[in-house]
Amino acid sequence: MRQRRFYVYIMGSLSGTLYTGMTNNLHKRVWQHKEQEMEGFTDEYDVDRLLYWESFDDVRVAINREKQIKKWRRDKKVMLIEQLNPSWKDLAREWYEKSRGPSTALAAARSARDDRS
Repeated sequence: MRQRRFYVYIMGSLSGTLYTGMTNNLHKRVWQHKEQEMEGFTDEYDVDRLLYWESFDDVRVAINREKQIKKWRRDKKVMLIEQLNPSWKDLAREWYEKSRGPSTALAAARSARDDRS
């Protein structure tokens, strides 16, 4: 049986706006942010750069972590991002070709990598 993975992530905009979310398909969700497929906060503020993510095998742990990070002040979120991504690069910049969307093969390969970490 394939183990499910859950992801807590922080997206950002070039203007510095941050958004914390949780998903069970990080590649698809980041694609949705980049393409502004859903109306709302991230669409309105052009939040389209993946700055940080963590993976979990228990959905309850992921939900609690998302809630924890969302309660933090901005400076604490910045410190979290900069621990692993000090240059604030878009961690998903090479994940997919813009015209094709998220590849299921690429997502499977990344998921397998996550399971080894």
